[in-house]
Amino acid sequence: MFSLNKLSPSVTDMIRFDHSHVLVTFHQYTTAARPSVKKALAETLCDALEIHATLEEEVFYPVMRRLDGSEPAIQKSQPEHDEMRRLIGELRATAATDRRHDQLLHELMRDVMHHVADEETVLLPQAERMLDKDRLNELGAQMSKRRLELLKPKVGKIAANTAVGFSGSTAAIVVGLASALMAARFVSKKVAP
Repeated sequence: MFSLNKLSPSVTDMIRFDHSHVLVTFHQYTTAARPSVKKALAETLCDALEIHATLEEEVFYPVMRRLDGSEPAIQKSQPEHDEMRRLIGELRATAATDRRHDQLLHELMRDVMHHVADEETVLLPQAERMLDKDRLNELGAQMSKRRLELLKPKVGKIAANTAVGFSGSTAAIVVGLASALMAARFVSKKVAP
């Protein structure tokens, strides 16, 4: 019998992949880039971070709180996500031609890198010690399903921002567009009644 749980990456691998995606996108951002490229990369980061935070809050963090709610890294995770959302709101409201746009993006990434370090050195190893492989994969499958739901209304926007934001990198454009198109096809088939 088919089981998405057996095919899905583990929840910890999915979280690590998201972290890598955000860092790669951030490294494409330069203060000397055209405003349209800066805005597209910022939007790509904002969408990726919002989806990632929602997935962690709905799927991963509740399990980690049940395992060890006293862990400082889990206790500060929600306030860090709240601060990230505040910065995203400011970043989206700031024109890419405004110097503050660069400052906000760099402040957001500093906060994100600190948060990622806590997760990758504390929470993810803790989850891998405390949960068996089947449970990690089950959570990964839940996260995959929810990710598709969150991506569906944003697929076109994400594809457009990828094309503009990664305009200096042909390989990134091809990979980004192919991924967005495959996700759109998969979402339309899976979510259709």
